[in-house]
Amino acid sequence: MPTVFVTRKITFLAVLLLTAACSGTYYKAMESVGFEKRDILVDRVEDARDAQDDAAEQFSSALEQFRSLVAVDGGELEKMYDRLSEEYGRSEARAAAVSDRIDSVEAVAEDLFEEWESELEQYSSASLRADSARLLRDTRARYQQLMKAMRKAESAMPPVLDAFEDQVLVLKHNLNARAIGALRNELDSIERDTAQLVADMQKAIAEANAFIASMKP
Repeated sequence: MPTVFVTRKITFLAVLLLTAACSGTYYKAMESVGFEKRDILVDRVEDARDAQDDAAEQFSSALEQFRSLVAVDGGELEKMYDRLSEEYGRSEARAAAVSDRIDSVEAVAEDLFEEWESELEQYSSASLRADSARLLRDTRARYQQLMKAMRKAESAMPPVLDAFEDQVLVLKHNLNARAIGALRNELDSIERDTAQLVADMQKAIAEANAFIASMKP
């Protein structure tokens, strides 16, 4: 996995740990302006969905740049390399954003479900308590389905990033027709992996849309 991608993940996790103690204050502040944990969760799922959509477009763009590069027989190889390197950097940033957004969804969802569970005991009506418990189970099941799809798409990103990074490194030191010929042999594999990644992301986006619709009145 690329070093920068790992570093960004570690940094985000560190921020989560540092702010965990302040989460109660954050939620109270949001509640004071009319935003409950449920609303925050929906907003974060929307952010994660949009981040995955952006990432899918970026990975497709990087693939197109790679296709253009391996189609070149000679000439402006350095410029082509620069473009591919830039596409890789943007893809890496989009991948990090996706992971950050998914982690943020998970954090608020866990707090929401914990609060919901504890509040079941506050009902004096057994039937209302049962209704709320059933809704909690259904919501949690939909959430788990959503996270499974999102994490699957997330796990498909590092292999594709690694493949693009390999191509960038090869070209960095071998800007010649022989290197381009070697990279052509990798095109089919990269196309397959990218297509699978985009498909996984599209499935996760569909799951996010379904979850958002189920959470809105």
